[in-house]
Amino acid sequence: MSIRLFGLIPAAGFGARFGGSGPKQYSLIGEKTMLQHAVSALLGASELDTVFVVLSADDDTFRQLNWNDCGSRVAPLYCGGATRRDSVLNGLIAAAAEVDPDDWVLVHDAARPCLALRELRRLIEAVAKEEKGGQAGGILAVRAADTLKRSDAQGCIVATESREGLWHAQTPQMFRHGTLLRALRASPLVTDEAAAVEALGIRPRLVEGSPRNLKVTYAQDLELAALILSAAGQGDCEAAISGRQGNAGGAGV
Repeated sequence: MSIRLFGLIPAAGFGARFGGSGPKQYSLIGEKTMLQHAVSALLGASELDTVFVVLSADDDTFRQLNWNDCGSRVAPLYCGGATRRDSVLNGLIAAAAEVDPDDWVLVHDAARPCLALRELRRLIEAVAKEEKGGQAGGILAVRAADTLKRSDAQGCIVATESREGLWHAQTPQMFRHGTLLRALRASPLVTDEAAAVEALGIRPRLVEGSPRNLKVTYAQDLELAALILSAAGQGDCEAAISGRQGNAGGAGV
């Protein structure tokens, strides 16, 4: 089945828990910003046509970065909203001139710079190749491994919860453009795309991810992200473009 895939990264937030003097997505990991690493990770899949980056209207940092190695596969959209849901919704609306309702959109966190190509391809193959026209979509996630405790308002344990069937949601979260647009319009308070789709009565697929695909929430998480990227030998946009050119016709999945 021939399909089209696009990436979308909401990057209009500041990251209050992270601290610092600027938006956390522009924090450096090595010689690149966290946002550049996240974009590069998505571009590692040659099937992706374009990665849309949703920015705040007053963002003046993105255009100062060097995106030349990414060619024409990165498109900034200056329509970010007050929340993640708002930014993703605004991005979907802005991208509608280029993206059809049945095209797939992979929404990824700007704060997840360590996404590995193997997990990204696992998601694409599990969702796009098996859907055969379906609308369910899917997300990367990891099974809950630790013992889970429920607390009261004072921080004391009130119960030990079973971790059976529980997963930690990650990104990318992959849905058809039309489905996700409809879901987000109907759910103004969700914190991830899957929750909005679930509210429509749809059951997205859980695809095994990796703990290495961590979300940088606090400043100390940058050190761990740097270690993961160094160990993985994370490629850059130029390598992704070379792979895309060497895999001409790969968009037919």
